[in-house]
Amino acid sequence: MRLNEIKDNDTARQNRKRVGRGIGSGKGKTSGKGHKGQKARAGVAIKGFEGGQMPLHRRLPKYGFTSPNRKNYATVGIDVIQNAIDAGKIDPKKVINAEVLKLTRVIKKAKDGVRLLGNGTIKSIIEIEVTSLTASAKEAIEKVGGKVSIIVRKVKDKDEGISTKV
Repeated sequence: MRLNEIKDNDTARQNRKRVGRGIGSGKGKTSGKGHKGQKARAGVAIKGFEGGQMPLHRRLPKYGFTSPNRKNYATVGIDVIQNAIDAGKIDPKKVINAEVLKLTRVIKKAKDGVRLLGNGTIKSIIEIEVTSLTASAKEAIEKVGGKVSIIVRKVKDKDEGISTKV
């Protein structure tokens, strides 16, 4: 292969649509825009316009609030952890944390931490470290003799570069 032999794939680049090139082209005369009207003209922007009627997005009431500082946890149920233990992916004798869950592909990303849910049941005695958990999950793990510890994550302060516990 030489530099002068390199070329695109046949379908890599598509020819631009040449409008207004006669009746035989299929895009002649009105160039596929129909006859007259606002949409046939240049500079049309009528996405939410309803002919002067109050648009739907303004008729509906505003409600709710999404906090910009909300935490986005990777959620995992105790039944999923039990299935991973039964499959031999997780060793119940070792401490289970976000890194172990990621390596065993129980979760894809740790995000802002791992939240443990009390879905299903657990039979194995485990020691687990999570960022957040539900009361039912804590109760289920402690019922079989397991141990739960909540990790306090460190946040870097933007102004001073000081790390504080959250």
